[in-house]
Amino acid sequence: MTFPAKFPSLNETSFTDRARTVLIRVIRVAFPHAKVPDAPYERTADFILSEAKASNWFRVSMTQGLNSLDDLADGDFCHLDDERAYAVLKDIESTDFFGFIRRTTVLNFYDDPEVWAALGYQGSSFEHGGYLHRGFDDLDWLPDPRIEEYDGPEEFVAFAEKPGDPIVALPTDTDVPDSTQPAEPPTGVPDQVDGEMRATLSAEQGPHQGAAQAGRSTETAGVR
Repeated sequence: MTFPAKFPSLNETSFTDRARTVLIRVIRVAFPHAKVPDAPYERTADFILSEAKASNWFRVSMTQGLNSLDDLADGDFCHLDDERAYAVLKDIESTDFFGFIRRTTVLNFYDDPEVWAALGYQGSSFEHGGYLHRGFDDLDWLPDPRIEEYDGPEEFVAFAEKPGDPIVALPTDTDVPDSTQPAEPPTGVPDQVDGEMRATLSAEQGPHQGAAQAGRSTETAGVR
């Protein structure tokens, strides 16, 4: 690959119709899609040429690269079959010329709505309110999901409340206290203390605070 500084006259190089035709063929061989029509390939080629015009270096590299393909094809690159044309591109895949074509094609060819339609992509869903009512489940190459209730035996899965905690088994029905039955009095509270004098444990009290309150109530009752 020669540089513009070495051949200043190349700075006046302009792309010809022949160069555009060869470039379209290059893109078609490098990114083959039988269902994609010619228009997206042509638009991509035009975009590549317009981007190359912004830089003398890229413009000269593109011109020389496209011209060299005919020499590598022993005559006419566009008349080669796909297999032979692909072999020619493999020989130049490490060049800056082909690298520029590859990068620009990937970013622009697959951003063409006509290519989306040919490949089955529906495009962005955000501006249409999402995929919920736009065929989120219209794939015909996936099996239908199994939708049925599980009627086998109950199984309890071990769990941990937070990372690092030991795994404990879920409680069985026999381990869960019956909330419909009155709770037993806290241990450590004298039996002679009746319900009115027993301290009530509130959400803001700990068990020790409730016991202490009960003790003071008992002492007060004795003094009187």
